[in-house]
Amino acid sequence: MTEKTPPPPTVWPTLRSHNALALIDWLESVLGFQRTLVVEDDGLVEHAQLSWPEGGGIMLGSVRESPWDIEPGRCGSYIVTDHADEIYARVQAAGATIVQPLEDKDHDRRDFTVADPDGNLWNLGAYRGEPNL
Repeated sequence: MTEKTPPPPTVWPTLRSHNALALIDWLESVLGFQRTLVVEDDGLVEHAQLSWPEGGGIMLGSVRESPWDIEPGRCGSYIVTDHADEIYARVQAAGATIVQPLEDKDHDRRDFTVADPDGNLWNLGAYRGEPNL
């Protein structure tokens, strides 16, 4: 068998927010996402895409009547990063809610978990998953 490199991300976590513009600002300034697209209508975010500089991203919007009814604070995502220490320092400086402090784990893992203002959980670390076989 030959190991293959995992394909580029094609799964996008999606969430709703009571204050999507504030959440977008938090995700940019604290975690380091990059605003790719924000479509607003009368103060509501209809659709937003935030890209992760190391690959992948998320989509989100304001809470509103929709068949895509996701309660804010119900998302948990793992973000692969080679910059966990740097991001953790920003998280601490921002006074964010740290659920699990930055620590070394088994299998050469180093990660931490933080809650965003809506209560979604973000676990950041260097574990890239197992290669496709």
